[in-house]
Amino acid sequence: MVMDKKKNILVYNNRTGIAEKMAPLFAGEGLSVVVAADPEQLYSLLEKADIHLMLVDVELKDKGWDRGIEMIAGLRSRSSIPLIVVSAQSAETAKIMALEAGADDYVVADCNPLVLLARIKSQLRRYAQLVNMCADLDKRYKVDGLVMDDVQRKVTVEGRSVRLTPIEYKILRLLLQQRGRVFSNSQIYENIWHMQAIGADNTIAVHIRHIREKIEANPKEPRYLKVVWGNGYKVG
Repeated sequence: MVMDKKKNILVYNNRTGIAEKMAPLFAGEGLSVVVAADPEQLYSLLEKADIHLMLVDVELKDKGWDRGIEMIAGLRSRSSIPLIVVSAQSAETAKIMALEAGADDYVVADCNPLVLLARIKSQLRRYAQLVNMCADLDKRYKVDGLVMDDVQRKVTVEGRSVRLTPIEYKILRLLLQQRGRVFSNSQIYENIWHMQAIGADNTIAVHIRHIREKIEANPKEPRYLKVVWGNGYKVG
């Protein structure tokens, strides 16, 4: 199945007809419905397609809602995307167990479609914010008192702001991103300048010396940016 650029809502066990009920509202919000006919297709779509949110029913044919709870727990172990239960089952116990199994919300199927749409949009917003937050965290690097915030392009040492040139910043970021790995002069040069390193030793040595002068309390006994004699440099 080919997905478009809309946000795709995966519906499984469409006993309540929620896919057909919500389709007109989804179309106006840039959302599209994808219905999984069986567990195999459900897991295949989750793995291969660009799914943004799941709508599932806790009642799986004649198996009872307790099997649906097991399914929710299984889905949550495979994916962190929002999962909303939409079911005719209104028992409070079912709601509690579904939420404890990993569902993000529980909506009784005969609710106002606009209410369900609002809850879906809310979950999509929250998930997008979480993804952005995690992406930002991946761009912050810390080694003891040395902190690089690659979102704001800032470097601090023990809370003190450090001003680096663009090349110095790129070199330090390379070493911080792969903390503990030793980079040779040639590897640093090729990563930063994106060209073959010819006579790069002096160039890299000068930049390393300048970085040390800015981030180290004692550049002759570096705490952060260290030399591995005969091999290159590393952070940490």
